[in-house]
Amino acid sequence: MQNDTICAVSTASGMGAIAIIRISGAQAIDISDSIFSSVKKDFSLKNAKGYSVHYGNIVNDSGEVIDEVLLTLFRAPNSFTGEDSVEIACHGSLFIQQEILKLLLSKGCRMATHGEFTQRAFSNGKMDLSQAEAIADLIASQSRASHRLAMNQMRGGFSSEIVQLRDRLLTFTSLVELELDFSDHEELEFADRTELMDLANEIEVKIGKLKRSFGVGNAIKNGVPVSIIGETNAGKSTLLNYLLKEEKAIVSDIHGTTRDVIEDTIQLNGVLFRFIDTAGLRETTDTIENLGIERSFQMMDKASIILWLIDSTQPVGHLEKMISTIATRLEGKRYMMIFNKMDQIDEQKKEMLKSYYQPFDCEKLFISAKLQENTELLEDQLFKLAQLPEVGENDVMVTNMRHYEVLKNAHEAILRVMEGLEQGISGDFLSQDIRECLHYLGEITGEITTDEVLGNIFKKFCIGK
Repeated sequence: MQNDTICAVSTASGMGAIAIIRISGAQAIDISDSIFSSVKKDFSLKNAKGYSVHYGNIVNDSGEVIDEVLLTLFRAPNSFTGEDSVEIACHGSLFIQQEILKLLLSKGCRMATHGEFTQRAFSNGKMDLSQAEAIADLIASQSRASHRLAMNQMRGGFSSEIVQLRDRLLTFTSLVELELDFSDHEELEFADRTELMDLANEIEVKIGKLKRSFGVGNAIKNGVPVSIIGETNAGKSTLLNYLLKEEKAIVSDIHGTTRDVIEDTIQLNGVLFRFIDTAGLRETTDTIENLGIERSFQMMDKASIILWLIDSTQPVGHLEKMISTIATRLEGKRYMMIFNKMDQIDEQKKEMLKSYYQPFDCEKLFISAKLQENTELLEDQLFKLAQLPEVGENDVMVTNMRHYEVLKNAHEAILRVMEGLEQGISGDFLSQDIRECLHYLGEITGEITTDEVLGNIFKKFCIGK
């Protein structure tokens, strides 16, 4: 890491009521003091205490006041980055923001790169790498559940489990390697193999549990993918518009209006759902519409939940030619059959539909998307289909693909350790597998990392964070 002083606007780009400009580095206080004029006489920022807020003006070299500001001072090591830091709260004018930044650059600052403040916090030991990544997840959280998972990870809930496992395994590998120093005395055994097997079993269970949690954690973070399928003019676009509470999709009586995938997200009971409206399923000679229908089937394969919308006003067996194709795509999926336009049919027709589709073992619901009848019940059933657990304050789930890949490698390594113990392999081979598991666990928290990994992580952050 460079030791120069960096600056950036930390609030969202554009004009707002207030903007925050952050400065961090060895010269942060001196540079800020050179452009800040306090309302107090004989005030110097250099003598001010940390965690203090000061009112005054930002003044350029010509003595012109740029803006009235509040300036907050943080002294190392008790700051976010672990360095001397200053935050300037100015008015949100883009002109004011740019003028203050130009002043800071002229005094010796440079513009921060993506995530550089957080990267400095990691490098200065203020947080481990998984906690740093949780900051990005927290900023991007779109639901109560994803917010809570990010908060748990940022507080160290995930990394603390990894560190504990790694520390215990490190003790054992040290003992195993100590045996190698006394290889002339084969009867010496510093590391109890039975105890090591118990520890390996415990680690395997915990890593396996964390690895398996990725499916749920990823769904909570990115949204549960829900595909709405059905024949043309069944009311899919009307249903999507109702769920999203906006006119997202074009609604028309003309068959084949939706030819491409339309996607958006909503929250239900604190969980993010990602809805995908697809082209209507029917036999057609229209090349473009056929491409849309093929894409519909692709979206079915990717979705976790499928809402199969059926036009209940059509003859009961009108989908007979397509049922086998749809049924094949539904295998292994969580899905629900929704009979739309219930306001236009009688009870006898309902019973006929229930009987015809009885072989499909799933929830069957009659609604009117247009009149919004039974649609609230649909939302309740959809939440149940998601089968997502309530995220508690201390729950730990893997939401990051990098963590999942590293845990998968660590899991394979610990399985080799267990296999080696069962086969009674020599300590040097056993130590190699243990160290490989330690290496992967260390990659999660950043105890073992490379500039390339750090670059890939922090380039995804916004500038100013």
